[in-house]
Formats: sequence, structure tokens, C-alpha cells
Amino acid sequence: MTLSEVPAAQLASRLKTSGLHIRTGPFVVHLQSQLRQILTGVQLLYQDFPLDTDEFADFHIRMEQPRNLHGWYRRQVTCYLNDESLFAPLPIDHAFAMFESCLNWAVFTNIYHYLIIHAAAVERNGYAAILTAPPGSGKSTLCAALVNHGWRLLTDEMTIIAPQAHAILPLARPISLKNQSIDVIRKIAPQAVFGPAIHNTMKGKIAYMRPPRESALRMRERAVPAWLIFPRYEADQPLTVNPLGKAQTFARIPSGLVNYPVLGALGFQLLTGLIDQTDGYEMSYGNLDEAMCWLEQLRPPQIAVELMEANASGT
Repeated sequence: MTLSEVPAAQLASRLKTSGLHIRTGPFVVHLQSQLRQILTGVQLLYQDFPLDTDEFADFHIRMEQPRNLHGWYRRQVTCYLNDESLFAPLPIDHAFAMFESCLNWAVFTNIYHYLIIHAAAVERNGYAAILTAPPGSGKSTLCAALVNHGWRLLTDEMTIIAPQAHAILPLARPISLKNQSIDVIRKIAPQAVFGPAIHNTMKGKIAYMRPPRESALRMRERAVPAWLIFPRYEADQPLTVNPLGKAQTFARIPSGLVNYPVLGALGFQLLTGLIDQTDGYEMSYGNLDEAMCWLEQLRPPQIAVELMEANASGT
């Protein structure tokens, strides 16, 4: 059962009392809140996500107003992860963004049996392109454009590499877009659904885009990594692509690694295996159509094809 199949009044009641167990890829988050901003965001942006019937949850998140006069007077929100408050209160209008950040933090700091890369990932025909770049490089904008033009969203924030066949586990949550990127995607993808804009955050204006329905419904389907791409947006500049050798890719990717240092030998095995099976590219673009056209013409490397065939045959 997905969230959209639950009557609105029942969903609101459960969120306030026992909470909702929402499956997000390989994880289940137990979310509890009486805040209208959380209910509105969840109803709109997670409507195609399944509600888990088990009582087990990987993470327990509670969103509420601080229990003091200052918190009520200033209308603030606090996030509790597993009953521990980890962040300073924020204005209540930032509640949904705080929930998303808290869930990111929960995964970043608690998952040590997968390799996590701070990167977006999209899939087409079973093969995945991993987009990794520093904040402000246009990664999320390119990701949002691709998933509105035929690619499946695997993740906007955290690419999770499983040991089995170096496959990507989907985590297709809402895409966070900032400032001018919001209007860019609204223009090229008028069918996209956005939550309310959140103003005056540390990153400026933020709006979350709902994952396409297919991406949410297929969140259990893994994908074979085929390309590691380091994108960079440069206004009014032509598309430039430089292939990277394996050593160059290995040197570039550490800035996006999240839990690599604590994984030890497993982390090294997963990272080198990922680089071996993918083609690496450095890409700068000033036009989204040009960037998407180039990506659509990519062909997977032979080792990724062989992994796909092995997965299909069960070997």
C-alpha cells in the first residue's frame, strides 16, 4: 500500500499518533509529527512510496516544536533522530527540509555495510550513470532534467553501492533544487510536481521535486553502474567532455565518498570494483539539452554488460 492509497484523514491521524513507516529504497523510516508542514510534504512528495506494515524501522524521526516559550513564540521546529536532538531548531517553515536533512544524516552516519557516495544516480535500460560533484555544480539540476526525460531516478543525494555485483540500491527520494534551478526545471519539465518553496535557508531558496511515479514504484530494482561522471555547469559555455582514465577517476572521486574510511578493505574493494566496471568522464555544460543528448548516446563498457548478463542469468 502506498501513501496515496490511505485516506487523508487517516494518514494525518497516524502521522500524529503511531507514526508512519515509510519505505525509502533499502531503508524504512518511522516518521512522527503533528506539524502541518510535514504532513503536506509527505502527502505530496512521498505519495507513491510504500507504507511498511512491519513495526521495524531503520531510523526513527520525530519532528515537533521545541517545548519552550521561545520555540512557540518564534514558531520553530526540532528534529529528533532516534529520540536524540542533533540539530539546532529552525524556523517552522523549514520543517520538511529539516526532515530530509535528518534522514540524509541518518543514512550517512549509520550505514556501514554499503559504500555511500555523495552523488546522484540515474538509470536507463538497466545501466546507471553516477553524477558526482561538489555543491553548486549543477548535479541535481542535471539529475532532475534526466528523470523527466526518460531516465529512472535512483537517487539525488546518496548513491549506495552494494557488495553483490557492485549494484546500486535505489533511494529515489524527492530531489532538492535550489534558487534558479527550480525555474529551469519547471520550464523544461512542466509535468514535474514541486512542493512549496522554502525561503531563506542556508542554501537560499529550496524546492523539492517529487520523484516520477515509476521511480518510486521500482525502488527495489537495482541497477548496474556503467558511467562515473563529474558534471560542472558553466553558463553560456558549450558542452565539453573529457574521458578519464582509471587512475584519474580514482583521484577525483574521494571528495564524494561518505563512509569509505570506516569500511576498510570492503570500501577499497567496492570502490576499485566500481571504477573498473565504469567509464569515467569530466563534463562541463551550459545547456541541459546538449548534456542530456550526450548522455543518451553513451554505450556501457563491456564489463558492465557482462555483469548485467550475469545478473540476468543468476550466475
